[in-house]
Amino acid sequence: MVWITGASSGIGAEIAKQLADAGIKVAASARHMQQATPHPNITPFAVDVTDVQTLRECVTQIEQHLGPIDLTIFGAGAYEAFTPETLDAEKFVRINAVNYLGATNALCAVLPKLMDRKSGHIAFIASVAGYQGLPKAAYYSPTKAALINLAEALWMELHGTGIAVSVINPGFVATPMTKGNEFPMPFLMQPARAAALSIAGLKAKRFEIAYPRRFVFILKLLQWLPTVTKLRLINRLTR
Repeated sequence: MVWITGASSGIGAEIAKQLADAGIKVAASARHMQQATPHPNITPFAVDVTDVQTLRECVTQIEQHLGPIDLTIFGAGAYEAFTPETLDAEKFVRINAVNYLGATNALCAVLPKLMDRKSGHIAFIASVAGYQGLPKAAYYSPTKAALINLAEALWMELHGTGIAVSVINPGFVATPMTKGNEFPMPFLMQPARAAALSIAGLKAKRFEIAYPRRFVFILKLLQWLPTVTKLRLINRLTR
């Protein structure tokens, strides 16, 4: 059985649909799960990932109704375009509360149960934006970098316990979150394809599941450049 947060739209919703179509029971969580398309194998559980106690109660309800959680995908996310002229401390707080602390809150709700059973799989939906700072992403990129770092730390802590850890790093995907972007999005991918690649990687228990390959290759290649050279090149290409 799979539990997905951030499952009302975007990649999370498409992963839920594809898993459900394959006959897998899915517990789909978001603040507004009534937006999700009804499916006999998808059970909605409305929850706010910023509320720790509600998340713990949600996990208990899920397991009572659907059985033990085998795989959890932490996918709740928020995005705001950043400009120095519109600097807003509240946006830093809000986006961090959803993207990073929302994942840690959900982790604290479910990991003890997986530890008791000595089995399970945890996956974080981060982003290639977490590889490095990007223009317009000062609110967003640091939260995804934190998720990647968290996944790496958890992999080391949980290795050999029977609990797998994965981090999903998509490039640009055509979702409500990217709809308002006013700049060219290279290698833009549709949610169905992103979900299929995510599911394939999860089935293989890969640690990092990153796509599209060409975009990931370019971004990782840039890491070998001197830092200032890399920043100037990225800034020129994206603007």
